[in-house]
Amino acid sequence: MGSEDAAAAAGDGKVVLKRKITLFNGVAIIVGTIIGSGIFVSPAGVYKETRSVGMSIVVWLASGLFSALGALCYAELGTCVRRAGGDYGYIREAFGPLPAFLSLWVQLLVLRPATQAIVALTFAHYATAPFFTEVAPPSDAVRLLAAVCLCLLTAVNCMSVRWAMRIQDIFTVAKLAALAAIIVAGIVHIGSGHTEYFDNPMAGDYSMGSLVLALYSGLFAFGGWNFLNFVTEELQDPYKNLPRAIWIAMPIVTLTYVLANLAYFAVVSPEEMLSSAAVAVSFGNRMFGAARWTVPVFVALSTFGGVNGILFTSGRLFRAGAAEGHLPVAFAFIHVRTCTPVPALLFTCLTSLMMLTTSDVFVLINFFSLVLWLSVAACIAALLYLRRSQPQLARPIRVSLALPLLFLLCCCFLVFVPIVVETTNTLIGLGISLSGIPVYYIFVAWERKPKIINTMSENFAIGVQKLLEVVSPEEGEIAGSPAKT
Repeated sequence: MGSEDAAAAAGDGKVVLKRKITLFNGVAIIVGTIIGSGIFVSPAGVYKETRSVGMSIVVWLASGLFSALGALCYAELGTCVRRAGGDYGYIREAFGPLPAFLSLWVQLLVLRPATQAIVALTFAHYATAPFFTEVAPPSDAVRLLAAVCLCLLTAVNCMSVRWAMRIQDIFTVAKLAALAAIIVAGIVHIGSGHTEYFDNPMAGDYSMGSLVLALYSGLFAFGGWNFLNFVTEELQDPYKNLPRAIWIAMPIVTLTYVLANLAYFAVVSPEEMLSSAAVAVSFGNRMFGAARWTVPVFVALSTFGGVNGILFTSGRLFRAGAAEGHLPVAFAFIHVRTCTPVPALLFTCLTSLMMLTTSDVFVLINFFSLVLWLSVAACIAALLYLRRSQPQLARPIRVSLALPLLFLLCCCFLVFVPIVVETTNTLIGLGISLSGIPVYYIFVAWERKPKIINTMSENFAIGVQKLLEVVSPEEGEIAGSPAKT
Protein backbone atom coordinates (compact mmCIF):
# COMPACT_ATOMS: atom_id res chain seq x y z
CA MET A 1 0.00 0.00 0.00
CA GLY A 2 1.41 3.41 -1.03
CA SER A 3 1.79 6.42 1.22
CA GLU A 4 -1.12 8.18 -0.51
CA ASP A 5 -3.40 5.26 0.24
CA ALA A 6 -2.42 5.39 3.89
CA ALA A 7 -3.00 9.12 4.00
CA ALA A 8 -6.38 8.64 2.39
CA ALA A 9 -7.36 6.30 5.18
CA ALA A 10 -6.16 8.63 7.85
CA GLY A 11 -6.69 12.28 6.96
CA ASP A 12 -9.63 13.67 8.91
CA GLY A 13 -10.61 10.32 10.39
CA LYS A 14 -13.05 9.45 7.61
CA VAL A 15 -12.66 6.66 5.07
CA VAL A 16 -13.76 7.88 1.66
CA LEU A 17 -12.98 7.41 -2.03
CA LYS A 18 -10.28 9.93 -2.98
CA ARG A 19 -9.97 11.99 -6.19
CA LYS A 20 -6.87 10.30 -7.59
CA ILE A 21 -7.99 9.87 -11.22
CA THR A 22 -6.32 12.42 -13.52
CA LEU A 23 -7.35 13.45 -17.05
CA PHE A 24 -4.79 11.03 -18.49
CA ASN A 25 -6.13 8.27 -16.24
CA GLY A 26 -9.65 9.13 -17.41
CA VAL A 27 -8.69 8.86 -21.08
CA ALA A 28 -6.91 5.59 -20.26
CA ILE A 29 -10.04 4.23 -18.55
CA ILE A 30 -12.22 5.02 -21.59
CA VAL A 31 -9.73 3.90 -24.24
CA GLY A 32 -8.50 0.99 -22.14
CA THR A 33 -12.00 -0.25 -21.39
CA ILE A 34 -13.34 0.17 -24.93
CA ILE A 35 -10.29 -1.40 -26.57
CA GLY A 36 -10.48 -4.58 -24.59
CA SER A 37 -11.67 -7.62 -26.47
CA GLY A 38 -14.13 -6.22 -29.00
CA ILE A 39 -11.77 -5.23 -31.80
CA PHE A 40 -10.15 -8.68 -31.65
CA VAL A 41 -13.44 -10.64 -31.50
CA SER A 42 -16.24 -8.57 -33.00
CA PRO A 43 -14.91 -8.26 -36.60
CA ALA A 44 -15.87 -11.90 -37.09
CA GLY A 45 -19.25 -11.31 -35.43
CA VAL A 46 -20.01 -8.31 -37.65
CA TYR A 47 -18.95 -10.08 -40.85
CA LYS A 48 -20.90 -13.20 -39.89
CA GLU A 49 -24.14 -11.18 -39.98
CA THR A 50 -23.42 -9.13 -43.13
CA ARG A 51 -21.15 -11.35 -45.28
CA SER A 52 -20.04 -8.05 -46.80
CA VAL A 53 -16.72 -6.26 -46.40
CA GLY A 54 -18.17 -2.86 -47.28
CA MET A 55 -21.23 -3.19 -45.06
CA SER A 56 -19.04 -4.38 -42.21
CA ILE A 57 -17.00 -1.17 -42.45
CA VAL A 58 -20.25 0.83 -42.54
CA VAL A 59 -21.39 -0.97 -39.36
CA TRP A 60 -18.10 -0.10 -37.64
CA LEU A 61 -18.39 3.57 -38.65
CA ALA A 62 -22.02 3.66 -37.50
CA SER A 63 -21.04 2.03 -34.20
CA GLY A 64 -18.35 4.66 -33.59
CA LEU A 65 -20.61 7.59 -34.45
CA PHE A 66 -23.43 6.14 -32.37
CA SER A 67 -21.14 5.64 -29.37
CA ALA A 68 -19.74 9.17 -29.69
CA LEU A 69 -23.30 10.50 -29.77
CA GLY A 70 -24.11 8.59 -26.60
CA ALA A 71 -20.91 9.78 -24.94
CA LEU A 72 -21.87 13.42 -25.56
CA CYS A 73 -25.27 12.83 -23.98
CA TYR A 74 -23.63 11.14 -21.01
CA ALA A 75 -21.24 14.08 -20.64
CA GLU A 76 -24.25 16.28 -19.88
CA LEU A 77 -25.63 13.72 -17.43
CA GLY A 78 -22.28 13.26 -15.72
CA THR A 79 -21.82 16.99 -15.10
CA CYS A 80 -25.37 17.88 -14.00
CA VAL A 81 -26.28 14.84 -11.85
CA ARG A 82 -23.96 14.49 -8.87
CA ARG A 83 -25.11 11.04 -7.79
CA ALA A 84 -22.52 8.27 -8.01
CA GLY A 85 -23.08 5.08 -10.00
CA GLY A 86 -23.41 6.22 -13.60
CA ASP A 87 -26.60 4.87 -15.21
CA TYR A 88 -27.99 3.88 -11.84
CA GLY A 89 -27.55 7.38 -10.39
CA TYR A 90 -29.12 9.12 -13.39
CA ILE A 91 -32.20 6.91 -13.42
CA ARG A 92 -32.51 7.31 -9.64
CA GLU A 93 -32.45 11.09 -9.93
CA ALA A 94 -35.04 11.24 -12.73
CA PHE A 95 -37.45 8.38 -12.15
CA GLY A 96 -37.05 7.33 -8.54
CA PRO A 97 -35.93 4.22 -6.67
CA LEU A 98 -37.75 1.36 -8.44
CA PRO A 99 -36.52 2.06 -12.01
CA ALA A 100 -33.05 2.71 -10.59
CA PHE A 101 -33.12 -0.59 -8.72
CA LEU A 102 -34.14 -2.46 -11.90
CA SER A 103 -31.22 -0.85 -13.71
CA LEU A 104 -28.88 -1.90 -10.91
CA TRP A 105 -30.45 -5.37 -10.87
CA VAL A 106 -29.64 -6.08 -14.52
CA GLN A 107 -26.17 -4.59 -14.11
CA LEU A 108 -25.65 -6.87 -11.13
CA LEU A 109 -26.89 -10.09 -12.71
CA VAL A 110 -26.22 -9.64 -16.44
CA LEU A 111 -24.35 -6.65 -17.82
CA ARG A 112 -21.22 -6.38 -15.68
CA PRO A 113 -20.64 -10.13 -15.15
CA ALA A 114 -21.19 -10.88 -18.85
CA THR A 115 -18.92 -8.05 -20.01
CA GLN A 116 -16.12 -9.05 -17.64
CA ALA A 117 -16.47 -12.71 -18.61
CA ILE A 118 -16.35 -11.89 -22.35
CA VAL A 119 -13.17 -9.84 -22.04
CA ALA A 120 -11.54 -12.38 -19.72
CA LEU A 121 -12.39 -15.21 -22.13
CA THR A 122 -10.89 -13.25 -25.00
CA PHE A 123 -7.73 -12.76 -22.94
CA ALA A 124 -7.61 -16.50 -22.33
CA HIS A 125 -8.17 -17.36 -26.02
CA TYR A 126 -5.26 -15.19 -27.12
CA ALA A 127 -2.97 -16.10 -24.22
CA THR A 128 -3.31 -19.81 -25.05
CA ALA A 129 -3.10 -19.35 -28.84
CA PRO A 130 0.74 -19.61 -29.07
CA PHE A 131 0.59 -23.05 -27.39
CA PHE A 132 -2.13 -24.49 -29.65
CA THR A 133 -1.10 -23.56 -33.19
CA GLU A 134 -2.77 -26.50 -34.95
CA VAL A 135 -5.95 -26.95 -32.92
CA ALA A 136 -8.21 -24.78 -30.83
CA PRO A 137 -7.24 -24.56 -27.14
CA PRO A 138 -9.33 -26.75 -24.80
CA SER A 139 -12.39 -24.87 -23.54
CA ASP A 140 -11.67 -25.91 -19.95
CA ALA A 141 -8.18 -24.40 -20.16
CA VAL A 142 -9.60 -21.18 -21.61
CA ARG A 143 -12.19 -20.86 -18.84
CA LEU A 144 -9.63 -21.62 -16.13
CA LEU A 145 -7.22 -18.97 -17.40
CA ALA A 146 -10.07 -16.46 -17.66
CA ALA A 147 -10.91 -17.19 -14.02
CA VAL A 148 -7.28 -16.64 -12.98
CA CYS A 149 -7.28 -13.29 -14.83
CA LEU A 150 -10.44 -12.14 -13.04
CA CYS A 151 -9.17 -13.18 -9.61
CA LEU A 152 -5.73 -11.62 -10.05
CA LEU A 153 -7.06 -8.25 -11.21
CA THR A 154 -9.69 -8.23 -8.48
CA ALA A 155 -6.88 -8.65 -5.94
CA VAL A 156 -4.95 -5.72 -7.47
CA ASN A 157 -8.04 -3.48 -7.43
CA CYS A 158 -8.67 -4.40 -3.80
CA MET A 159 -5.11 -3.58 -2.76
CA SER A 160 -4.54 -0.18 -4.39
CA VAL A 161 -6.23 2.39 -6.62
CA ARG A 162 -2.79 3.58 -7.69
CA TRP A 163 -1.72 0.13 -8.87
CA ALA A 164 -5.03 -0.39 -10.67
CA MET A 165 -4.49 2.90 -12.52
CA ARG A 166 -0.88 2.01 -13.34
CA ILE A 167 -2.07 -1.25 -14.90
CA GLN A 168 -4.69 0.69 -16.84
CA ASP A 169 -2.19 3.23 -18.16
CA ILE A 170 0.49 0.68 -19.10
CA PHE A 171 -1.83 -1.78 -20.79
CA THR A 172 -3.64 0.99 -22.67
CA VAL A 173 -0.32 1.97 -24.25
CA ALA A 174 0.40 -1.71 -25.01
CA LYS A 175 -2.92 -2.27 -26.78
CA LEU A 176 -2.56 0.90 -28.85
CA ALA A 177 0.93 -0.27 -29.87
CA ALA A 178 -0.47 -3.66 -30.95
CA LEU A 179 -3.24 -2.06 -32.99
CA ALA A 180 -0.77 0.42 -34.51
CA ALA A 181 1.36 -2.51 -35.71
CA ILE A 182 -1.71 -4.19 -37.25
CA ILE A 183 -2.84 -0.97 -38.94
CA VAL A 184 0.60 -0.15 -40.36
CA ALA A 185 1.05 -3.71 -41.66
CA GLY A 186 -2.41 -3.58 -43.24
CA ILE A 187 -1.74 -0.24 -44.95
CA VAL A 188 1.54 -1.56 -46.34
CA HIS A 189 -0.29 -4.67 -47.60
CA ILE A 190 -2.94 -2.55 -49.32
CA GLY A 191 -0.29 -0.22 -50.72
CA SER A 192 1.46 -3.18 -52.36
CA GLY A 193 -1.66 -3.89 -54.42
CA HIS A 194 -3.46 -6.52 -52.32
CA THR A 195 -7.02 -5.24 -52.67
CA GLU A 196 -8.74 -8.40 -53.95
CA TYR A 197 -10.96 -8.71 -50.89
CA PHE A 198 -12.36 -5.23 -51.50
CA ASP A 199 -13.80 -6.12 -54.93
CA ASN A 200 -17.58 -5.51 -55.01
CA PRO A 201 -17.47 -4.58 -51.31
CA MET A 202 -21.22 -4.07 -50.75
CA ALA A 203 -22.21 -7.51 -51.99
CA GLY A 204 -23.36 -9.74 -49.14
CA ASP A 205 -26.21 -11.54 -47.42
CA TYR A 206 -27.87 -9.30 -44.88
CA SER A 207 -31.30 -8.12 -43.77
CA MET A 208 -32.55 -5.51 -41.32
CA GLY A 209 -32.49 -8.07 -38.49
CA SER A 210 -28.98 -9.27 -39.30
CA LEU A 211 -27.73 -5.67 -39.49
CA VAL A 212 -29.02 -5.08 -35.98
CA LEU A 213 -27.17 -8.16 -34.74
CA ALA A 214 -24.07 -6.91 -36.57
CA LEU A 215 -24.50 -3.60 -34.77
CA TYR A 216 -24.67 -5.49 -31.49
CA SER A 217 -21.20 -6.89 -32.16
CA GLY A 218 -19.87 -3.53 -33.34
CA LEU A 219 -21.36 -1.65 -30.41
CA PHE A 220 -20.05 -4.28 -28.02
CA ALA A 221 -16.57 -3.42 -29.25
CA PHE A 222 -17.26 0.23 -28.33
CA GLY A 223 -18.67 -0.73 -24.94
CA GLY A 224 -17.10 1.36 -22.19
CA TRP A 225 -17.70 4.83 -23.62
CA ASN A 226 -19.79 5.65 -20.53
CA PHE A 227 -17.64 3.90 -17.90
CA LEU A 228 -15.85 7.05 -16.71
CA ASN A 229 -19.25 8.31 -15.51
CA PHE A 230 -19.18 5.55 -12.89
CA VAL A 231 -16.11 6.97 -11.14
CA THR A 232 -16.79 10.73 -11.13
CA GLU A 233 -16.40 10.63 -7.31
CA GLU A 234 -12.70 9.90 -7.85
CA LEU A 235 -12.09 12.05 -10.96
CA GLN A 236 -10.13 15.23 -10.44
CA ASP A 237 -12.08 18.33 -11.55
CA PRO A 238 -14.87 16.21 -13.10
CA TYR A 239 -16.73 19.14 -14.73
CA LYS A 240 -13.71 19.77 -16.96
CA ASN A 241 -12.03 16.39 -17.15
CA LEU A 242 -15.09 14.23 -17.88
CA PRO A 243 -15.98 15.90 -21.21
CA ARG A 244 -12.30 16.36 -22.09
CA ALA A 245 -11.62 12.66 -21.58
CA ILE A 246 -14.61 11.77 -23.79
CA TRP A 247 -13.61 14.19 -26.54
CA ILE A 248 -10.05 12.87 -26.57
CA ALA A 249 -10.84 9.16 -26.26
CA MET A 250 -13.75 8.64 -28.67
CA PRO A 251 -12.05 9.91 -31.89
CA ILE A 252 -8.96 7.86 -31.00
CA VAL A 253 -10.99 4.67 -30.63
CA THR A 254 -13.21 5.19 -33.70
CA LEU A 255 -10.30 5.92 -36.04
CA THR A 256 -8.33 3.00 -34.61
CA TYR A 257 -11.23 0.56 -35.08
CA VAL A 258 -12.00 1.54 -38.67
CA LEU A 259 -8.34 1.34 -39.71
CA ALA A 260 -7.88 -1.98 -37.90
CA ASN A 261 -10.86 -3.48 -39.73
CA LEU A 262 -9.55 -2.28 -43.08
CA ALA A 263 -6.27 -4.01 -42.22
CA TYR A 264 -8.06 -7.23 -41.23
CA PHE A 265 -10.11 -7.35 -44.42
CA ALA A 266 -7.07 -6.62 -46.59
CA VAL A 267 -5.19 -9.63 -45.22
CA VAL A 268 -7.68 -12.19 -43.85
CA SER A 269 -9.95 -13.91 -46.37
CA PRO A 270 -13.73 -13.93 -45.82
CA GLU A 271 -13.62 -17.67 -45.17
CA GLU A 272 -10.92 -17.26 -42.51
CA MET A 273 -12.83 -14.38 -40.96
CA LEU A 274 -15.85 -16.63 -40.42
CA SER A 275 -13.90 -19.60 -39.05
CA SER A 276 -11.37 -17.81 -36.83
CA ALA A 277 -12.08 -17.22 -33.14
CA ALA A 278 -8.98 -15.00 -32.99
CA VAL A 279 -8.90 -12.75 -36.09
CA ALA A 280 -5.78 -10.87 -35.00
CA VAL A 281 -3.85 -14.16 -34.73
CA SER A 282 -4.84 -15.07 -38.30
CA PHE A 283 -3.67 -11.62 -39.37
CA GLY A 284 -0.35 -12.00 -37.53
CA ASN A 285 0.30 -15.44 -39.00
CA ARG A 286 0.03 -13.93 -42.48
CA MET A 287 1.93 -10.70 -41.94
CA PHE A 288 4.53 -11.03 -39.20
CA GLY A 289 6.35 -14.25 -40.04
CA ALA A 290 8.66 -15.33 -37.23
CA ALA A 291 7.31 -12.51 -35.06
CA ARG A 292 3.72 -13.74 -35.32
CA TRP A 293 3.83 -14.81 -31.66
CA THR A 294 3.83 -11.13 -30.67
CA VAL A 295 0.22 -10.64 -31.82
CA PRO A 296 -1.48 -12.96 -29.31
CA VAL A 297 0.84 -11.65 -26.60
CA PHE A 298 -0.09 -8.01 -27.22
CA VAL A 299 -3.78 -8.86 -27.63
CA ALA A 300 -3.67 -10.74 -24.33
CA LEU A 301 -2.11 -7.65 -22.73
CA SER A 302 -4.84 -5.51 -24.25
CA THR A 303 -7.69 -7.61 -22.95
CA PHE A 304 -6.00 -7.95 -19.57
CA GLY A 305 -6.13 -4.17 -19.24
CA GLY A 306 -9.74 -4.22 -20.42
CA VAL A 307 -10.75 -6.56 -17.61
CA ASN A 308 -9.00 -4.25 -15.15
CA GLY A 309 -10.96 -1.20 -16.29
CA ILE A 310 -14.33 -2.96 -16.13
CA LEU A 311 -13.65 -4.40 -12.68
CA PHE A 312 -12.59 -0.97 -11.41
CA THR A 313 -15.84 0.70 -12.49
CA SER A 314 -18.07 -2.26 -11.53
CA GLY A 315 -16.95 -2.11 -7.92
CA ARG A 316 -17.85 1.59 -7.76
CA LEU A 317 -21.27 0.98 -9.31
CA PHE A 318 -22.29 -1.65 -6.76
CA ARG A 319 -20.87 0.45 -3.91
CA ALA A 320 -23.08 3.35 -5.04
CA GLY A 321 -26.14 1.07 -5.09
CA ALA A 322 -25.41 -0.15 -1.57
CA ALA A 323 -24.96 3.43 -0.33
CA GLU A 324 -28.53 4.12 -1.55
CA GLY A 325 -29.85 1.08 0.32
CA HIS A 326 -30.57 -0.91 -2.84
CA LEU A 327 -27.94 -3.58 -2.16
CA PRO A 328 -26.70 -5.12 1.09
CA VAL A 329 -24.93 -2.46 3.13
CA ALA A 330 -21.73 -4.53 3.09
CA PHE A 331 -21.24 -3.61 -0.59
CA ALA A 332 -20.81 0.04 0.44
CA PHE A 333 -17.92 -0.70 2.80
CA ILE A 334 -14.41 0.56 2.06
CA HIS A 335 -11.14 -0.94 3.23
CA VAL A 336 -9.67 0.96 6.18
CA ARG A 337 -6.19 1.27 4.64
CA THR A 338 -6.48 1.02 0.86
CA CYS A 339 -9.77 2.98 0.58
CA THR A 340 -11.06 0.55 -2.06
CA PRO A 341 -14.58 -1.00 -2.20
CA VAL A 342 -13.37 -4.52 -1.43
CA PRO A 343 -16.74 -6.27 -0.84
CA ALA A 344 -18.22 -4.86 -4.06
CA LEU A 345 -15.13 -5.88 -6.04
CA LEU A 346 -15.21 -9.41 -4.64
CA PHE A 347 -18.90 -9.76 -5.49
CA THR A 348 -18.50 -8.60 -9.09
CA CYS A 349 -15.61 -11.04 -9.49
CA LEU A 350 -17.74 -13.90 -8.17
CA THR A 351 -20.65 -13.17 -10.54
CA SER A 352 -18.23 -12.94 -13.47
CA LEU A 353 -16.79 -16.34 -12.59
CA MET A 354 -20.32 -17.77 -12.72
CA MET A 355 -20.63 -16.53 -16.33
CA LEU A 356 -17.67 -18.68 -17.37
CA THR A 357 -19.92 -21.72 -17.73
CA THR A 358 -19.66 -21.06 -21.48
CA SER A 359 -16.60 -20.19 -23.53
CA ASP A 360 -18.64 -18.91 -26.52
CA VAL A 361 -18.34 -15.12 -26.37
CA PHE A 362 -20.92 -14.50 -29.12
CA VAL A 363 -23.62 -16.22 -27.05
CA LEU A 364 -22.83 -13.85 -24.18
CA ILE A 365 -22.75 -10.79 -26.46
CA ASN A 366 -26.19 -11.43 -27.96
CA PHE A 367 -27.60 -12.31 -24.55
CA PHE A 368 -26.62 -9.12 -22.74
CA SER A 369 -27.01 -6.56 -25.57
CA LEU A 370 -30.78 -6.18 -25.29
CA VAL A 371 -30.59 -5.48 -21.55
CA LEU A 372 -27.71 -3.07 -22.08
CA TRP A 373 -29.57 -0.90 -24.57
CA LEU A 374 -32.70 -0.88 -22.43
CA SER A 375 -30.60 0.59 -19.62
CA VAL A 376 -28.93 3.15 -21.89
CA ALA A 377 -32.31 4.19 -23.35
CA ALA A 378 -33.59 4.76 -19.82
CA CYS A 379 -30.63 7.08 -19.11
CA ILE A 380 -31.27 9.17 -22.22
CA ALA A 381 -34.95 9.36 -21.28
CA ALA A 382 -33.73 10.57 -17.87
CA LEU A 383 -31.71 13.34 -19.53
CA LEU A 384 -34.79 14.55 -21.42
CA TYR A 385 -37.02 14.30 -18.34
CA LEU A 386 -34.56 16.22 -16.14
CA ARG A 387 -34.42 19.06 -18.64
CA ARG A 388 -38.15 19.48 -18.20
CA SER A 389 -38.53 18.68 -14.49
CA GLN A 390 -35.32 20.31 -13.17
CA PRO A 391 -34.35 23.10 -15.60
CA GLN A 392 -32.50 24.85 -12.75
CA LEU A 393 -29.77 22.18 -12.62
CA ALA A 394 -26.33 23.50 -13.49
CA ARG A 395 -25.35 22.04 -16.85
CA PRO A 396 -21.71 22.82 -17.66
CA ILE A 397 -22.31 20.79 -20.83
CA ARG A 398 -25.64 21.09 -22.63
CA VAL A 399 -25.99 19.16 -25.88
CA SER A 400 -28.48 20.03 -28.61
CA LEU A 401 -31.92 18.51 -27.95
CA ALA A 402 -31.71 16.72 -31.30
CA LEU A 403 -28.83 14.53 -30.09
CA PRO A 404 -30.56 12.75 -27.18
CA LEU A 405 -33.79 12.43 -29.21
CA LEU A 406 -31.94 10.79 -32.10
CA PHE A 407 -29.94 8.59 -29.76
CA LEU A 408 -33.07 7.48 -27.91
CA LEU A 409 -34.78 6.51 -31.17
CA CYS A 410 -31.73 4.46 -32.15
CA CYS A 411 -31.71 2.71 -28.75
CA CYS A 412 -35.40 1.81 -29.16
CA PHE A 413 -34.62 0.40 -32.60
CA LEU A 414 -31.83 -1.73 -31.13
CA VAL A 415 -34.21 -3.02 -28.45
CA PHE A 416 -37.31 -3.80 -30.51
CA VAL A 417 -35.91 -5.37 -33.70
CA PRO A 418 -34.18 -8.29 -31.90
CA ILE A 419 -37.50 -9.21 -30.27
CA VAL A 420 -38.32 -10.85 -33.61
CA VAL A 421 -34.81 -11.98 -34.54
CA GLU A 422 -33.62 -13.26 -31.13
CA THR A 423 -36.87 -14.03 -29.32
CA THR A 424 -35.41 -16.45 -26.76
CA ASN A 425 -32.61 -14.15 -25.59
CA THR A 426 -35.08 -11.26 -25.54
CA LEU A 427 -37.50 -13.10 -23.27
CA ILE A 428 -34.68 -14.19 -20.95
CA GLY A 429 -33.37 -10.63 -20.70
CA LEU A 430 -36.81 -9.16 -20.04
CA GLY A 431 -37.53 -11.90 -17.50
CA ILE A 432 -34.35 -11.11 -15.57
CA SER A 433 -35.16 -7.40 -15.66
CA LEU A 434 -38.74 -7.83 -14.41
CA SER A 435 -37.69 -10.32 -11.73
CA GLY A 436 -36.19 -7.37 -9.89
CA ILE A 437 -39.66 -5.96 -9.11
CA PRO A 438 -40.59 -8.49 -6.39
CA VAL A 439 -37.02 -8.39 -5.08
CA TYR A 440 -37.28 -4.60 -4.69
CA TYR A 441 -40.56 -4.69 -2.80
CA ILE A 442 -39.52 -7.54 -0.52
CA PHE A 443 -35.94 -6.57 0.33
CA VAL A 444 -35.83 -2.79 -0.23
CA ALA A 445 -39.25 -1.13 0.00
CA TRP A 446 -40.65 -3.31 2.79
CA GLU A 447 -39.85 -1.28 5.90
CA ARG A 448 -41.41 -3.54 8.56
CA LYS A 449 -39.43 -6.66 7.83
CA PRO A 450 -39.40 -9.45 10.44
CA LYS A 451 -36.77 -8.83 13.09
CA ILE A 452 -34.88 -11.98 12.14
CA ILE A 453 -34.17 -10.61 8.64
CA ASN A 454 -32.74 -7.36 10.02
CA THR A 455 -30.67 -9.30 12.56
CA MET A 456 -29.25 -11.60 9.88
CA SER A 457 -28.43 -8.61 7.67
CA GLU A 458 -26.64 -6.82 10.50
CA ASN A 459 -24.70 -9.92 11.50
CA PHE A 460 -23.65 -10.43 7.88
CA ALA A 461 -22.42 -6.83 7.65
CA ILE A 462 -20.44 -7.13 10.90
CA GLY A 463 -18.95 -10.44 9.74
CA VAL A 464 -17.84 -8.88 6.44
CA GLN A 465 -16.26 -5.97 8.29
CA LYS A 466 -14.28 -8.22 10.59
CA LEU A 467 -13.20 -10.56 7.80
CA LEU A 468 -12.18 -7.93 5.23
CA GLU A 469 -11.19 -4.98 7.48
CA VAL A 470 -13.75 -2.65 5.93
CA VAL A 471 -15.91 0.12 7.37
CA SER A 472 -19.00 2.04 6.32
CA PRO A 473 -18.22 4.94 3.97
CA GLU A 474 -17.30 8.39 5.28
CA GLU A 475 -17.90 7.57 8.94
CA GLY A 476 -15.36 4.80 9.54
CA GLU A 477 -17.72 2.89 11.78
CA ILE A 478 -18.58 -0.74 12.42
CA ALA A 479 -22.14 -1.73 11.51
CA GLY A 480 -24.39 -1.55 14.53
CA SER A 481 -21.74 0.25 16.61
CA PRO A 482 -20.99 3.90 17.43
CA ALA A 483 -18.54 5.70 15.19
CA LYS A 484 -14.89 5.38 16.06
CA THR A 485 -13.29 8.26 17.90
